[in-house]
Amino acid sequence: MSSSFSQQQQLRQRRKPTPATTDANANANANVDAVNADGIVTLNNNVFDNSENKNKTPTVLNHHNESFTLLPPIDNNHGDNDNAGNDDTERHNVEVTKIPTAQTTKEERNGNDHGHSNEQNTERTTDTTTTATTTQSQRLAMSGEEVKKDEHRFMKIWIRFLSGCSLISVFMLCIYTGHIYVCGLVALSEFLVFRELVKVRYNAYFHTRIENTIPLFRTTQWMWFTVAIFYTYGDFISEVIQSNTKLHSYVVYSQYLNMMAFTLYSGTFVVTIATLQVGHIKFQLNQLCWTLCVLCLTVGQMKYIMHNIFNGLFWFAFPLLLVVCNDVMAYFCGISCGRKFIQREFMSVSPNKTWEGFIGGGIFTMIFAWYFSRVLAQYTWMTCPVNDFDLFPSKLECDKHDMNDSVNGLHHIFVEAQSIFPNQIFELLPNSIVKMIPGIVEICSSTTPSSELLRCISGEQSHTFHHFELIWNNVYPIQIHALWLGFFASVVAPFGGFLASAIKRAYGIKDFDSIIPGHGGVTDRLDCQFLMALCTWVHYNSFCRLTTISVSKLVYHYNMMSTIEKRQFLAAIVPSSTLTSNNGDGSKELLLQQFQDYALS
Repeated sequence: MSSSFSQQQQLRQRRKPTPATTDANANANANVDAVNADGIVTLNNNVFDNSENKNKTPTVLNHHNESFTLLPPIDNNHGDNDNAGNDDTERHNVEVTKIPTAQTTKEERNGNDHGHSNEQNTERTTDTTTTATTTQSQRLAMSGEEVKKDEHRFMKIWIRFLSGCSLISVFMLCIYTGHIYVCGLVALSEFLVFRELVKVRYNAYFHTRIENTIPLFRTTQWMWFTVAIFYTYGDFISEVIQSNTKLHSYVVYSQYLNMMAFTLYSGTFVVTIATLQVGHIKFQLNQLCWTLCVLCLTVGQMKYIMHNIFNGLFWFAFPLLLVVCNDVMAYFCGISCGRKFIQREFMSVSPNKTWEGFIGGGIFTMIFAWYFSRVLAQYTWMTCPVNDFDLFPSKLECDKHDMNDSVNGLHHIFVEAQSIFPNQIFELLPNSIVKMIPGIVEICSSTTPSSELLRCISGEQSHTFHHFELIWNNVYPIQIHALWLGFFASVVAPFGGFLASAIKRAYGIKDFDSIIPGHGGVTDRLDCQFLMALCTWVHYNSFCRLTTISVSKLVYHYNMMSTIEKRQFLAAIVPSSTLTSNNGDGSKELLLQQFQDYALS
């Protein structure tokens, strides 16, 4: 009785305890039987009367002299206090909070209480088993997520592959049908690219700035696009008319193309300024700069792509396929070897790109350029230039014996020949690297009186090194040009894609559109093609084009002359002094006069 009385006195004198760990609650629950509605505590089959303090939180001691706070039972009726605790026979589970004492703390530290340690070891074993089970279930769950992710990734690759095959099929169909249909495909692509790029800012600011605030917002953008297209391809149409004598009847109309382009520009400029709204001028000017920037990236860089098509489909299809090859091989090299050799980040705006993918894509692109250019050079459909808008094209034939004709003749770079490299090229490189080039020959000068340039002979003291010489036999010259185009497609053209990635990152979008399943929008596929098309035109006109004017263009310009200018031109090309005969009868002068009269008629 004294023991029960002392424990009851301690129970009544306890204040609000400090909460302990949850593990102690589980240990205390084993020692507490129940607390009924009258405040009677049953602890290890011992009853303690807590009726006087039943509104307070009861506190008891167990046989280890540890204090426990008995929390009231959880009310499952969510605040229904009238019905809570009315049934005296109902027994409730309680949550017990352990209050550590100095003795228990010492026992836990020194491990003297073997019974308590055994209980803790049992609990730790149980917790370890539970943790292991939870970890195993988490691993199984993660494995399932990884499997699902891999399946989703495989499905994306499969969809991307099918869409890529569809794009290649459309591309090959346009190449087969002829030049005019390829031009139509390019025009459609420019339209879609411009739409996707201007839609980026339109979607970003529609609800905050544009809606019901700025009039003719999209209209002015498309007006600027129309002006750019008309001016760009007006020059192209005029050049085609000049190059085809059959179309010289349209010369009268083509001379007004620039005037029409300027009229459209003036009207668009006036409408743009007239729609400026007070309070939104800064935003509208930013939008105008963005529109003009998009036009420079799309229409500006693709200004001469139509010229590439009519110079020969090779100059359109081959650079495009080089970029496709570089993109595909960079992707596979990146996923197979990415960050295994070079850990350094390649491009911060495009974190998925790796150095291994960039270098591997470049190597495969150079190999592809060397061999595939030789294949395309054997098809006149790809190499022959045209200067006519034919909806139903026939077989193209180029005259190999008239290679100086830029219209009807086959370009000499598409004919197999012997290629001799200028020796000045090798002076830019160290001799140790030049000697590693296959087929390189060292040419020496002899100290003999003849002073001939001969092939160097090892050990010959009379020979002094002069220069390196490289001659390739049975090689198409276009293969050498293809190496430069392949190098540009591998090193410079990908930065067009990096610019597109920066734009998407700036506006928080994954793709520019969803028109192509697995690829996104047209801009996502052509972001590297714009700069490549411009490089092709510059390279062709700098190193491949033979003449800057043809006979048909000469006739065009002659027809544009006045009568006095035509007389001066005829007198310049056929001087009258050369036509005077030895006998002085003037018959050749009469013939020149008749020719001039006919040409002026």
